[in-house]
Amino acid sequence: MSDTPLAPQSRLSTAGAAALYIGALLGPSMLLLPGLAARAAGPTSLLVWLALLVLSGLIAVVFSRLGTRMGSTSGVAGYTAAGLGPRAGRAAAWCFLAGVVTGAPVVCLIGGAYVAEMLGAGPRAAFAAAMGLLVLVLAIRLVGVRTGTGLQLVLVAVLVILVVLAVAGAAPEARAANWTPFAPNGWSGAARAASPLMLAFVGWEAAAPLTARLRDPRRQLPRVVAVAFAVTAVLYLAMAGATVAVLGPGAGGSVPLADLLRVAIGEYGPGLAAASAIALTLAATNAYLTGATTMAAALLSGAGSGRSTQYGKHHAVRNERHSSVGIVVAIAAVSALLLGLVGAGPVTTAQLVAVPTTLFLVVYLGCMASAARILTGALRLAAGTACAVVLLLLANAGWAALAAVAVALVAGSRARPSPPTPAQRHPSRII
Repeated sequence: MSDTPLAPQSRLSTAGAAALYIGALLGPSMLLLPGLAARAAGPTSLLVWLALLVLSGLIAVVFSRLGTRMGSTSGVAGYTAAGLGPRAGRAAAWCFLAGVVTGAPVVCLIGGAYVAEMLGAGPRAAFAAAMGLLVLVLAIRLVGVRTGTGLQLVLVAVLVILVVLAVAGAAPEARAANWTPFAPNGWSGAARAASPLMLAFVGWEAAAPLTARLRDPRRQLPRVVAVAFAVTAVLYLAMAGATVAVLGPGAGGSVPLADLLRVAIGEYGPGLAAASAIALTLAATNAYLTGATTMAAALLSGAGSGRSTQYGKHHAVRNERHSSVGIVVAIAAVSALLLGLVGAGPVTTAQLVAVPTTLFLVVYLGCMASAARILTGALRLAAGTACAVVLLLLANAGWAALAAVAVALVAGSRARPSPPTPAQRHPSRII
């Protein structure tokens, strides 16, 4: 794909890229999903976590190969278009952008719940805290924080420290009795837990547009992906195991990290959990907004549309600025609607989680299907396996899957024909 070149000052270090990936992968999941999974499946949820970790690993390997060979600033749009054509690429791009827009208020709602827990307040306080967090993250974007790698490193470090403190500190209170019955809701409970748990493993697509900002993608990207996968896998499994083993019958709450920290350090636990919630909210939204801005700027520059490279250079900075403002406006408008629904009562945060999750699943479906066409050998097998599993998860996603598919169909139908990309003309070159 013919993408817009990036200014030298926008280059990412390996550590900075890893921090952005980790922030995107952890997302709101570390704060909410261990409790939701335990409520749906009890100890069986650990098997679901393990299975989805395998899927995440397959997706990570495929994304790493696509990124090192293609390095598209339009990220998942470029990856999908390489094997499935420009219409599919545009559909993937708009599903990703829609996922970011609808996901931002969800992340802020989850973070707001932790702030309310610290204050010992109710839903109104959680709603007000969510609004405050949303205003903060949008303000950060508007004042010009681009990749924010320094800030991202600090936020990710704070989160990792607090999770380790919660798990290690609460470990002495683990009880073997909390592991029985192993499947309190039957194996159907595990199936019900799988779809929402997938939100824990979306994030590879968020940082995909940033691949072109690495100085040496072929050398750096595999390291970045390996570090991000290892860190998030350990943290998720540790949190999921501690939630079941320590909290037992009370593991189904909406603030599991706060509950674990309360066990670990007493009355100061909810306060530290609120700090981690704020850090995670900022880290996740920063990573997603950075990726979304980069992708939107590439689309505005006519990536893959046949426009000249010089045109892209001349307008790159302006396009990214316009993209950033446009995304902030879209998030503000959608958030007003979604937060209003939650505040009025007919919709819960747990229900809203399904919306961005299914949008990102559609993105993964496009990328994996494309990779299965243009890669060979073990990588093709990995992409095909991941594609089949994602299809299965989408089939169990209910109404949210229909909404995500509708976005993809509308976006794809409005795509303008463009010349084939180099990957489409010569797919063997990216093997």
